[in-house]
Amino acid sequence: MTLPVVILSTGVSILFLVVLFRPLEKLFPAREGQKFLRPAFWTDLCFLLGQYLLWSGLVFWALNHFRGWLDGIVPANFRASVAAQSWWLQAVEMIVLSDFLIYWAHRLQHKLPFLWRFHSIHHSAEHLDWLAAHREHPLDTIYTVGIINLPAFILGFPLETLAGFLAFRGLWAIFIHSNVRLPIGPLRMLIGAPELHHWHHDKARDAGNYANISPLMDILFGTYRCPDHEPAAFGIHEPISKHYLGQLWHPFRWNKQRGNDSGPNMDFPAPAGQTGLERQE
Repeated sequence: MTLPVVILSTGVSILFLVVLFRPLEKLFPAREGQKFLRPAFWTDLCFLLGQYLLWSGLVFWALNHFRGWLDGIVPANFRASVAAQSWWLQAVEMIVLSDFLIYWAHRLQHKLPFLWRFHSIHHSAEHLDWLAAHREHPLDTIYTVGIINLPAFILGFPLETLAGFLAFRGLWAIFIHSNVRLPIGPLRMLIGAPELHHWHHDKARDAGNYANISPLMDILFGTYRCPDHEPAAFGIHEPISKHYLGQLWHPFRWNKQRGNDSGPNMDFPAPAGQTGLERQE
């Protein structure tokens, strides 16, 4: 793909996202009065442009590179039977498999100091909207996308299914970060919603709501959080650069400060008699 085509497709993608999500944020705002050009808008725009113009190619190169090492782990007959299933069954299987894997991989990002160094870039956003979803260190992206796709590669899911699922999950990730609070009531127990992920970004807790498409994993493992209001603040406690290049370099800085060498604690199920909705840290 030539550079002009990449630039054109990036521009079209940004326009599509603005047209899709900006009306939702105006009609159903989670935080009233948040401006389009809010603080750190340009930093997050740099993350978006970096993903579309540079880092996505690196991520797919890494996936294809490791995919070749994994061929043959699962018998060819099993892989063929997986690929022969109807597309809707493949979609259901991929959602269940990927949500389970992402849930535990995401908890590890908050538990292990090394992973948190990279994942903290994503949590450093102090304003959430459709653009903030793109604030992600490229090595953190490789970790997440690899967790989602490599097991599916091994099991034999076709590339067409994987590509469609990856595009859907990308849009879903943008949706749950958007400045939106939809009145879906009890359905939020089955379908991931922005208010759930907003509490995952709560600066006061740094934990909970690790699942993505559906919150069932959080409900099952005791980390579901959904108060009826927005968090007081987003972001992280440790000091971090406000600029794009500084944030890319942040995980590699040797800093003896405890904040940069230890991630937040992993949530565990609430004590007996205390529900996940009531427990806050």
